[in-house]
Amino acid sequence: MSDIHLGTRGCQAQLLLNFLAEYDADTIFLVGDIFDGWRLRRGWHWPQLHNDVVQMLLNKAHNGASITLIPGNHDEVMRNYLGTHFGGVEVARDAVYVTAAGKRLLVTHGDQFDVVVMNAKWLAHVGDRAYNTILWLNTWLNRAKRLWGGQYWSLSNWAKRQVKQAVNFIGEYENVLIAEAKRGGYDGIVCGHIHQAALKQMGDVLYVNTGDWVESCTAVIEDTDGTLHLIDWAQISRRRKMRALVAAQKQSKTAKRKLEPFV
Repeated sequence: MSDIHLGTRGCQAQLLLNFLAEYDADTIFLVGDIFDGWRLRRGWHWPQLHNDVVQMLLNKAHNGASITLIPGNHDEVMRNYLGTHFGGVEVARDAVYVTAAGKRLLVTHGDQFDVVVMNAKWLAHVGDRAYNTILWLNTWLNRAKRLWGGQYWSLSNWAKRQVKQAVNFIGEYENVLIAEAKRGGYDGIVCGHIHQAALKQMGDVLYVNTGDWVESCTAVIEDTDGTLHLIDWAQISRRRKMRALVAAQKQSKTAKRKLEPFV
């Protein structure tokens, strides 16, 4: 999983805690932007839930899970500590993972393939501020939708799909990473960075983007046979809440019918 952005108001820490409580693994990759140093430098925001996420990950490491942190551009300060361990979490520039099916995957955050981040960091910071504004608007929009019984809707994801330049950027980003995997002789590549979850075969190379825990709340898991699955935890959570609501309504109607003869 990637792009958790601890330290920001947009981080969906409670959903992540629920996910980590349900899914466990012997090997865990934190694929960059786990905390948001850019945002923390502008103003400190670190609620208890964010501490709880860190503690749960450290507990998993303490219980034997192999956890690798691959820094991204927002937590790039961790690139000063490559090769070191923090509470059982190893910091590495990138990693190679071999699935149970024998597929060799390159694991990297992906910001090094983003020309804006690499060549115009000031513009990336401007874009980050604009993105945070969209997330703020999205929060209030969804609060209003919930008052009317509506479901969660991502303004930024909608914008990405509608704006041609954004669509072209995502497509080009995917192509560049696929080319990098081919150059290294890998069967696939796992990345994050662009907050656009995907798991798809592109020619001979498997492209995996773990998404984020700000908008989509997605992660990639591996079955014992080596099959990878993209988990949309926000969608799963919404469906569970809806099923629980329907079940409660049915139970209430049943109880009411049983009481009616005595009224």
